[in-house]
Amino acid sequence: MEITLYNIFKTFFKVGTMLLGGGYVILPLLQSELVDKKNWMSDEELCEYYALGQSIPGIIAANVSIFAGYKLKKISGALAAILGIVSPAFIAIIVLARILEELVNLKFVQSIFWGVGIGILVLIFFAVKEVWSKSITDKFTCFMFFLTFILSGCFKIPPAVLIIFAIFIGLWLQAVKKIEGEE
Repeated sequence: MEITLYNIFKTFFKVGTMLLGGGYVILPLLQSELVDKKNWMSDEELCEYYALGQSIPGIIAANVSIFAGYKLKKISGALAAILGIVSPAFIAIIVLARILEELVNLKFVQSIFWGVGIGILVLIFFAVKEVWSKSITDKFTCFMFFLTFILSGCFKIPPAVLIIFAIFIGLWLQAVKKIEGEE
């Protein structure tokens, strides 16, 4: 088969449609298409491109496609290969997004989401109830709860800062109790 930009795109598009499972699956697919069927490159070259594709940041399948396409037709081949390999996933995402958009607008699905929302609220209530009974044990812990609640809710202080603050208050309280116990 002649090495044209269309054939490069078509070959990588075909591989992209069969590519399920990420970059590790691409090697046997490309080996079948580029080495065995079309004889566009050798096994050694493809393995080198695969090793290079794994060693640089990015999606392995896209990286290998760029290297293989570049070998076949330089920059235009690399562009045809990358467009071919990512187009099936892009098309699938567009189609699925459209289907999901239609599904979300159905009354039945909205009712399901409403029911799930109520279920989540109940689960949050039970989780808070469980944590409350184990965490709020005296006046001080009740005070700390309301203080962190107000600082977080009204003053938008980040949770990490509040946790560090609570740790220091707890350490300070333990030190005070230890000093009072020695006296």
